[in-house]
Formats: sequence, C-alpha cells, structure tokens
Amino acid sequence: MTKTETLSMPGLSAPGTIGIDANGIPHIRAGNEPDLFFLQGFHAARERLFQIDLFRKRGLGLLAADFGPGYLEQDRASRLFLYRGDAEAEFAAYGPEAKANFTAFANGINAFVAMTEKDPSLLPFEFGLLGTKPAKWAPEDVSRVRTHSLSRNALSEILRCQVLAKADHRTDLLRRYLEPRVTPVVPEGLDPASVPMAVLDIVKLATANATFSKERLAAKLEDAPKWRVTTDLLEVVLDAQYTGSNNWAIHGSKTDTGLPILGSDPHRLHGMPSLRSIVHLTCPGLDVVGAGEPSVPGVMIGHNGTMAWGLTIFYIDQEDLYVYETNPDDPELYRYQGGWERFRTVEERVAVKGHPDQVLALKFTRHGPVVHTDTKANRAYAVRSAGFEPGTAPYLIAHKLMRAKSLDQFRAAAVTWGTPSCNLVYADKAGDIAWMPAGINPIRPNWDGLLPVPGDGRYEWAGWRDRAAAPLVRNPPHGFVFSANEMNVPDGWDHQAYPFGFEWVDRARATRIEEVLSSVSPHTLATSRALQTDVVSIPARRLGKLLSGLASTDADTAAALALLAGWDHALTKETGAGALFELWWSRHLKRGLWNALVAPDLHALMVPGDVDGTLEALEQPDDRFGANPAQGRDALLLRSLGAAYAEMKTLLGPDPAGWAWGKLHHGYFEHPLTFLLPPDTAKAWSIGPLPHQGSGVTPMHTGYRPNDFRTMMGSSFRFVADLADLDRSVVVNTPGQSGDPNSPHYRDLFETWIKGDYVPLPYSASAVDAALESRTLFTPG
Repeated sequence: MTKTETLSMPGLSAPGTIGIDANGIPHIRAGNEPDLFFLQGFHAARERLFQIDLFRKRGLGLLAADFGPGYLEQDRASRLFLYRGDAEAEFAAYGPEAKANFTAFANGINAFVAMTEKDPSLLPFEFGLLGTKPAKWAPEDVSRVRTHSLSRNALSEILRCQVLAKADHRTDLLRRYLEPRVTPVVPEGLDPASVPMAVLDIVKLATANATFSKERLAAKLEDAPKWRVTTDLLEVVLDAQYTGSNNWAIHGSKTDTGLPILGSDPHRLHGMPSLRSIVHLTCPGLDVVGAGEPSVPGVMIGHNGTMAWGLTIFYIDQEDLYVYETNPDDPELYRYQGGWERFRTVEERVAVKGHPDQVLALKFTRHGPVVHTDTKANRAYAVRSAGFEPGTAPYLIAHKLMRAKSLDQFRAAAVTWGTPSCNLVYADKAGDIAWMPAGINPIRPNWDGLLPVPGDGRYEWAGWRDRAAAPLVRNPPHGFVFSANEMNVPDGWDHQAYPFGFEWVDRARATRIEEVLSSVSPHTLATSRALQTDVVSIPARRLGKLLSGLASTDADTAAALALLAGWDHALTKETGAGALFELWWSRHLKRGLWNALVAPDLHALMVPGDVDGTLEALEQPDDRFGANPAQGRDALLLRSLGAAYAEMKTLLGPDPAGWAWGKLHHGYFEHPLTFLLPPDTAKAWSIGPLPHQGSGVTPMHTGYRPNDFRTMMGSSFRFVADLADLDRSVVVNTPGQSGDPNSPHYRDLFETWIKGDYVPLPYSASAVDAALESRTLFTPG
C-alpha cells in the first residue's frame, strides 16, 4: 500500500506528485516544466537542505555570516571565482527554458525553507547544532557558483614551478605525467623559482569544501588570515587532478539484445551525504531519469526513454596563471604592454558572525581574479579561467543534453558545453553509439599552458577553438566507445593544430576496461555491472612482470616474492597478496623511488605520485638509478618489497594466510559535524566501516588514503542503462538518497554499494507505480 499525503503548495500552477520508491529514488511528475523543476527544488531541500544550503553559502562566499571569522578567507576565495558576467547571457546559454526552470527550482527550495520557518521541527538537526538558518535562493544562484568544479590546470602550473626550480622535467613526470610527450617550455620572462607556494592558498581554498572544527568555529577576527590554509594539499590535488570516472557505450551488434548498453560511474571525493542524487523527472515533453547534484536542476547522467548518456572528465587545459610586475611606487598598478594598468577593485561588505561587517577588497586584472600579491617582490598573480565565460557553470549544459532525441541533437547540445570538460558517451534506441569530447578550449598562440606566463600582454588567449571541429566517434567497427580520463584523443589527431591539454589520469582503468570490452561476447547488463565493479589492477600486473625474474636471500623479501608470484592481480577483499601489494605501492615503493630520484624537499610535492610516471621510471630505468640502471632499479624493488612485507606482519600478523585487503581497506562515512555530536550519536550517524575491494587504479575506483586505507574517492553513483528495456536499468548511490540520519534512506544503499551491487531504476509509468512506497500530492496553494 502506497502511503499518501497531500500538501497545498503556493507557487505551483497545477497539481503534481513526488513518489518515493523502496530505494529512496524520487519520481516527480508535474503538468509543465516550471512546476516540475519547482518540485525538484522542493524535494532537494526536503532531503538535503543542510547540504545545498552549505553549497550555496560556500559558493557565494557567505560562510562567515553563519560560522564566524574562521571562514572569512574562504568567503574571499569563493567571491573571487564567482561568475560576474551578464546574467541574461548566462541563462540563455543553457537553453530557452533555463531561466524559467532555474527560477522555479530556486522557488521550490524556498518553498520548503518557508515551511521550516513556520514549523522549525522540519529543519535538519545541523542548523540547530550550529545555530544557523537556511537562506533562500535567487534564480542566478543556480549557476553563479563555479568553484564546485574548477577547470584545470593552474594548480599544476604552480606545482610544476616548484619542481622545475629545484629539479628537472624528468622529476616532474613523477608528479604529473604528460601526454602527448612534451617538455614544458619556460615562457620568456618567467622565472619558475620566483613563483611562491603561497599562490596555492587561495586557489586551493576556492575549491575546498567547507570544513568544521571547534578551533575554526571559535576563531577570532584577528585569526582570520591563518584560515587561508585549511585544506590538505593531497585532498585538493586528488580532486583537481585525479578526479576520475568510467563510461562506455556498447553497440547492439555486441550485446545479447541487439540494442546498446551504456554504463557511467563518475568518481569524486566521497562525502556525507552523497555528492550525487538520483531523480526521475516527468512532465509533458520531458521524461528523464538519472543523477545530478542536489543543488543543480535536471539530470547530468541518465536516460530520457530514447537515449542514454554518461560523462567523465576530459582534461582540456582551461586555466592559466598570470604573473604580473607591479609598480614599486603604486602597487595598485601592474605592467601591461609597455605601460601600467590599474587593478580593478571590487569592495564587498561581508557579514561575520559575532563581529561588525567586514569589507573585502577583491582585486582583478584584465585576465581574472588576483589570488596572491607579493609587495616585496613587486609581483601579483591572477587566474584566467574558461569558467568565467557565460554558459560555463559546471554541468549545466546537461539541461540541454537531457532533451536530445537523436545523436545529431545530442551533438548540437554537446558543442555548447563549457566546464568541466568531459568525455560524453551516447547510446540510443535507434542503435547509435558515440563518443565525443566536450568543453570550451582556449587558443594559446605561443605557449603550451604548462607553466605560468607573464601578464604583460605577450601571452594572450586568442579566442576559442571550434567545438564542432573536435572529434566524434560514431558506431566504430569494434563495437564500443569508452573513456576513463586517459589521453584518448583518436590516433592521427593533430595535437599541434588543435591541442586539448597534456595532463590526464593514468591509463590503468582504461587499459582494463578496453581489455574487457574487447574480450567479452556477448555483452549483457550483467557484464557491464561486473566491469563497473572490476578490481583487476593493471599496475600490479605490470610490476609483477618486473618482479618475476628476481630473487632474494632475505627471508621477508623472498616470502613476498613468492606470495605475489601466484596472485591474479585482483584486489578483492579477501586477497592477502593484494594487501601486500597495496601496502608496498602506497607506503614503500613510491617513497623509495622518490628517495632514490627526488630531492627530499620535493617529496611533499610528489604526493600522491603519478601512476604512469612512476611505472615508466621503473620499467625504463635510466642513469638516475646508477651506472647499471636495471640493477639499481631491481635493488629498489627488492628493498622496498621486503620492508612492506615486514610492515604487513606488524599490521595483520606473521602468517600471510590471515592477511586480507579488506582488513585494511575499508569504506566509512562520517558525518561532517561528528566532533560536535555526543559520542553515541556520532557513532550511530556514521556509516561503516566495512571491508572494501579495489583501489584508485581499478575500474571499481576506491581510492584511499595511505595512512589508514580508508576509501576517500571513487564512484558513489553507478548507472547501467539497457536500451532494449530501460526498466531493466540499474543504479546505486551511496550511502543513501537522504541527508537526514532519521530517514530510512540515509544509509540503506551503503552495503549494496560496497558489495558492488545495484538497485532497480524503474522508468515506465507502470514500473514506477509498482515500485512506489510513498507519494506526496501537491496542489496549487
């Protein structure tokens, strides 16, 4: 029996419904698009109000008003990177329906906020715990925020300067591998050693999540500047440079049904609640289901009954750091084209909890926001980003993609995509499959984009590359398309005439995915599910080949060699050899390589270590290993492996029969306000730990932090669409669909997800009606 309630809702023009199925997935039906997106906003607020309120306040630079001086610098950083262009051009970029739908979405959020004002018991507990209240949204808030998915590669440019100032390009490849192979050219007028690490602070802070601690919440106004550095470099580098994902589309000639199968599982840093939210949106002319972010209207990945699509990050270089000479007599001037140009300063009054309003002076050059000034050196630094252009709010072009009914229509929308740059895969019921990159791509006439450039006018973007001229792979003869963030531009592409970028994610997941897609016949829904949860490690296989001819008289090293020799390279929860390998790889081998090849003061910049760069250095040893490079490399392998085996004995006991990867590697979700909760409540509202399989280089991406092997990033959301029968499509979203610890859908998908399993994604009206457990009927108020 479906439980039903009725709500009278001001702002609706006609009746609508939100039905919730057994897995917490909302199926929203309305009589028109504005009402549909109103109800989507209302539902997002009802299930995730604290999350989306925090998203908005972080993105708009409004944290200090709620949380005090410890957040003032983060507000500065966020405001520097806001979209400040024409609002009408921004709305228009997302389609003719966008302004009305974004307005309706904001109104839906505001409708629930208004309900909490009348009935405070509806407020999520976090507001009471922190003494704050949710704010209402304006329509432009939907797209103004750019910092939840900054483009790239300003961060890497800064780190590359630090490495090149003290070492060389070969060393930097251990930090960030480059494809196509290129040696960065230092721009005329740039001294890499002059770019300070402090330039990172605001860039990192702009992209960081809002974090909470007793110290930060208690910060005094005079302490505000110290909170400019709040985020661990590893976390920012992982999110900015190693944000992964998998997707593929398999042609019907390769499937058991004769129609395509599509899979997509985006990877990001995990959070509580999930970054993603699954939703089904239905009204006349639109019927789309899939996942997006709860603060964004529409669906980013999913299907519309006719076609399905998925996305991964495609690494177009969409950012540059500019370095300016400032006038020693007037630091408000910077040199440009032989003269001096004045910084544009925007003063904004910022509320600060417990203190008078503060005025933030935000500086901009003709290229973008100033992120650092050094008055002693007469230098300033600013970021130019493609994300400041109209129509480049992260993922919002999906508002156009989700309407496509054919490949041509999908392609027409895709060539307007802004940021983040993506690999799009497509499949439809007519039988077409396709891959295409999407994203705005700046033209750099005279530099490669790998290092900062002087901002004096010698290095200017010359417009944008024609997105319609980017490659398109349609119905290839081998029967599938895929991507996993690797350098996947088609063979024969002229990278000089039409470059994209040089910094990609390693090829490990892509190699395994292509291996499986090429070998399985026929493909089924089950084989795509298995591939999304595949845990074969290609780096383990490659390193196993290097170990295969080695021997040692040391007992621990010999035992380690024997254990790894019989391993199938699958990182299951039960594997003892896999536990040894991951401990060796993450704590011993990479650090041993850095000790051998990298100066100690650069080790922190190498973290987490580039997979392809590390493997190439070991597979092709050079003079850095000594007079006999192979011998020096082998000695390093054996020495570090023996040390890893010895550490395994201390962690899991002396008998390898008792070792298991899942005894180390685990999934665990902790509420971000745990430190403010009573211990019993904190434990009850945390989820896990449970043993986890895979790693950061397996198709089942379960990237972990080496200090405790806790899963930190990967695919919180997985989706497989069967174009032969879309009611057979499956999905999962961890830990659940709701952010309310008292909801049955707060944690109900965690065990399903961690086991690599799925839940149904009903689509047809009859399948949805049969699946619903509760329904809210909305009538115009």
